[in-house]
Amino acid sequence: MADDASEEYFDRLVDESALRAYLADELGRAEEFSVERHAAGHSNETLFLTWGDRDLVLRRPPPGETADTAHDVLREYRVIDALQDTEVPVPPTVLACDDESVLGADFYVMERTGGDVIRDEEPDRFATPEQRRGIGHELVDTLAAVHDLDHEAMGLGEFGYPEGFAERQVRRWSEQLTWAFQTTVERREVPALYEVMEWLGDNAPEDHPHTLVHGDFKLDNVMFAPGTPPELVAVFDWEMSTLGDPRTDLGWMLSYWRDPKDEDAVLPDLTPTLTAREGYPTRRELVDRWEERTGLAYEHDRFYRTLAVYKLAGLGEMFLARYVQGNADDPLYPKMEWAVPQLAERAQRIIEGEEPL
Repeated sequence: MADDASEEYFDRLVDESALRAYLADELGRAEEFSVERHAAGHSNETLFLTWGDRDLVLRRPPPGETADTAHDVLREYRVIDALQDTEVPVPPTVLACDDESVLGADFYVMERTGGDVIRDEEPDRFATPEQRRGIGHELVDTLAAVHDLDHEAMGLGEFGYPEGFAERQVRRWSEQLTWAFQTTVERREVPALYEVMEWLGDNAPEDHPHTLVHGDFKLDNVMFAPGTPPELVAVFDWEMSTLGDPRTDLGWMLSYWRDPKDEDAVLPDLTPTLTAREGYPTRRELVDRWEERTGLAYEHDRFYRTLAVYKLAGLGEMFLARYVQGNADDPLYPKMEWAVPQLAERAQRIIEGEEPL
């Protein structure tokens, strides 16, 4: 995308004068102020702020129309704020703003955490079998810690409706897809997703554990501290968090985790292949460790991993819809025209047992 178009998109995200005035009122005046867009994410927008001697992060929805509840940053703020004094590491919260006259949308601000997020490549210090195994263990142990939290004691007793959660997930993501299809149908259709939709509706477990769930827990939504051994110091992107079925979190994480036996990734931009390297735990080993840490059983594997890929396809279709509408500045989004049909095929392979745990 041309530089002038990127600048126009940035201007839609933030009115620097309005933001500076707001922060001065809330945090006190500062001589140094700067804003930089962090382009690594693909959903809510992340902006890095400098405010005096403080390094901050601002989170806000993308501009334009979005599917209902898909970009609720104040919900994200609420859960991060509740997690401040728990075993789950999160960045320190600073403030939340529901006055849309400032930026045209809700937003919140938190402290910036230092370390490494592993996306396309691992840091050199982690490039050994021993350190890679540590990464996998830290990741799944942190997920287990999320599922072991006493959400009632944290003030999140009414943060969601865990009863019937799996079935509602199918219905909700089907509605998100339907919303996106209204726009993307002019490009192409994805009939396989309707078949997956029907299978998920017929196979949603009626009974499941009730815990806090993250909703988007995966390797590139956490940060590791400098040094070795790997130490997970922050969990990000809580916008989809709620009370529900913890096995949906595990299935989601597993859908991003590559084993050496797997076929080529549909879209390496979204599902990095580095976890197939020597030393990383397999999906089966991650499941075993999660079960040991939580005391819960991971049942109905095909459903949970199929649901995860279906949700990923739903996200992709919403990305494509926003691109078609002109409400996105992300080179990943147009790729969804061909990637979503391939994700639908992957979901069908899981259903048929052709992509085992």
